[in-house]
Amino acid sequence: MVRGKTQMKRIENPTSRQVTFSKRRGGLLKKAFELSVLCDAEVALIVFSSRGRLYEFASASMQKTIERYKTSTKDNIRSQTVQQDIEKIKADAEGLSKKLEALDAYKRKLLGYNLEECAIEELQSLEVKIEKSLVSIRARKARLFEEQLAKLRQKEVTLRKENEDLWGQRKNEHQMTAALAPVTAAGQSHPQPEQEKDEMEVETELFIGLPGRGRS
Repeated sequence: MVRGKTQMKRIENPTSRQVTFSKRRGGLLKKAFELSVLCDAEVALIVFSSRGRLYEFASASMQKTIERYKTSTKDNIRSQTVQQDIEKIKADAEGLSKKLEALDAYKRKLLGYNLEECAIEELQSLEVKIEKSLVSIRARKARLFEEQLAKLRQKEVTLRKENEDLWGQRKNEHQMTAALAPVTAAGQSHPQPEQEKDEMEVETELFIGLPGRGRS
């Protein structure tokens, strides 16, 4: 008698579902055992029924097999993550390289190079942007000139003040010199009484004859 093909869907009848589970569970455990023996493989099988009952098979220690699985999975995940990071970095680098190339081409067009391949709309857009840039540049230039002019004016005021102070000091010195000049002249024209007395006490004598002899 030929069996019909079993449809892969949930068995609605609870009794039939339980019978099918028992049969296929036994076959699955048998296949796991045969695989471990025939192929010298480390096999661990865990099955929970719909009622939550546990069925398991392990060719070695179940705990060791689970730890080995975790380690292998973690290494694979780490390797996949590293590979994904590398691919992402490569993609980002390529994207940045393309953006740099586009910016360089745009800059050259702003400078007036490689305009042959530009359409009228692009040329008009470049013209508008250049005019806006010129307005900003001229405004900044005018602002800097105003600041420099203000500094020069402030410096001029400071220099004038210093010049006035110097002229005032020089004028005061001339006035002091002019006031002291008559006093000095008066002191030189009238000799002191002691000097006159010394001059009066000068004694003059006349000697006749050879030196060394008495007075005549």
